[in-house]
Amino acid sequence: MIEVTKLNGIKLLINEDYIETVEETPDTVVTMSTGRKIIIKESRQEVRNLVKSFRKEIFAN
Repeated sequence: MIEVTKLNGIKLLINEDYIETVEETPDTVVTMSTGRKIIIKESRQEVRNLVKSFRKEIFAN
């Protein structure tokens, strides 16, 4: 799971396997495979880097 920050400052963990799309419109909107949309502070590139880092950590073990 990766940690992201909602616009109101609340941090939450999301399962990166359920991320379907990440758009900047200009706010970053993460659409989950369930259809839920989450608006976050992190950029699209930051989300991409978080997912890559998480997966590297998982597969390194």
